[in-house]
Amino acid sequence: MKILCHRGLWNSPEEKNSLTALKRAVEKNFGFESDVRDYCGKLVISHDIADENSPALEDVLKLLAGDKFCFAINIKADGLTYELKTLLKKYSLNNYFAFDMSVPQMLCYRDADLKFFTRQSEYEKIPSLYDEAAGVWLDGFESDEWIDAALIEKHLSHGKQICVVSSELHGREPQEFWLRLKTIDNPNFYLCTDFPIQAEKFFGGDNV
Repeated sequence: MKILCHRGLWNSPEEKNSLTALKRAVEKNFGFESDVRDYCGKLVISHDIADENSPALEDVLKLLAGDKFCFAINIKADGLTYELKTLLKKYSLNNYFAFDMSVPQMLCYRDADLKFFTRQSEYEKIPSLYDEAAGVWLDGFESDEWIDAALIEKHLSHGKQICVVSSELHGREPQEFWLRLKTIDNPNFYLCTDFPIQAEKFFGGDNV
């Protein structure tokens, strides 16, 4: 398993998606998930409406030089394909995946030859563009009881990377869920969590 810090390795909620939190994740040997949208003609990091204080995506990509750390790019707006591809190419980054875009936008990412994940949840039981997707983002909004080792191994056997949303991102305690995942040992399996340090101790392994 590889661990991704949800919106960086933050010490307080105010640090989420900050350049400080994202840099701290890399310094602690973690990849991360973060939100990308556009603001005044450039791509920035921001979950909600962006402003002049939102970190520039280009500054974040500079942290990832060498392609060691995975960047899960949560797409928060339409029409980012060209600019995103240009920046990823500029910094020679291949250790990434984009996700959470609409299905029409997913087609744009496919056609641009950008690595994207489809989504499976209790509301999206059949993942869109499954054959074309590099992986699956598994997200239990109301419950994660349906996410088990058999489902994950099934996707892995189809050549997909898998990223699972940890329970605490939806306000639930993660320990029981983590126990169900502990038997899975595969470098194409990721956990996106607010508790990366605890997850590292619980699962062990290589997080990059």
